[in-house]
Amino acid sequence: MIINLIIWILFGAFVGWIASLIMKTNEEQGAIMNVVVGIVGALIGGFLMGIFGGSGVDGFTIYGFLVALLGAIVLLALFKMIRRA
Repeated sequence: MIINLIIWILFGAFVGWIASLIMKTNEEQGAIMNVVVGIVGALIGGFLMGIFGGSGVDGFTIYGFLVALLGAIVLLALFKMIRRA
């Protein structure tokens, strides 16, 4: 149980970090924010994939990584839009 939680946190950190590099927000957010962006991004990506008939993040696979990354990028794009307004 604890091992799974640690793995999800590390997965979230990695996804959040990659998304922040893609969206050029890496300098603005630290490690904790990378974890939050990655985990929330996985939820958003899963939701979006559900709308389009796909499955969400169901494990540590390339597909799961891409779904989480998509959601994290969407989340960071929304944050950027809100900050500009």
